[in-house]
Amino acid sequence: MQKHYKPDGWLLFLIGQLLYVDFTKYEFVRAMEMLSKELKAIHVPDTKIIPVQPKQDIHVVSHPKVTITLPKVSSSNIIEWTSTQVHDWLLEQDLVQMPRLLNHCDGRSLVYLLKYMDVSQPEQVLSLLQEDSLRLINQNISLIELSRFHSMMHQQK
Repeated sequence: MQKHYKPDGWLLFLIGQLLYVDFTKYEFVRAMEMLSKELKAIHVPDTKIIPVQPKQDIHVVSHPKVTITLPKVSSSNIIEWTSTQVHDWLLEQDLVQMPRLLNHCDGRSLVYLLKYMDVSQPEQVLSLLQEDSLRLINQNISLIELSRFHSMMHQQK
């Protein structure tokens, strides 16, 4: 800005709404006095604070218990499972990472994954699943959970 510039228009509107006391130029006490004058603050003496007592006649309304059950996997044929049924089955097996890692997989995808795991080199499978796990859920894959998943899939089919 230019020296001795006089703001007008929108800048005057913005600056005109602000109060300015430079606390770096004055001692704190003096700056506070200046600020108080600008605010035209009236000193309000401290008042005694009295705690508020709640009313005693509180009515408690009880609601009936609602139980939520996960949908069971209805079909014994894995290929027919939806992604929701796959997710529920993985949770029922107490797997932690696999439901998140295979979030959008349906039954057919699980069958293909199992076939791929069976015919491929274990190192390659582990490496690819590790990459997916880091990319999708930002965690290293648990070898124990992967082994449990593999075993449960063989029991299921």
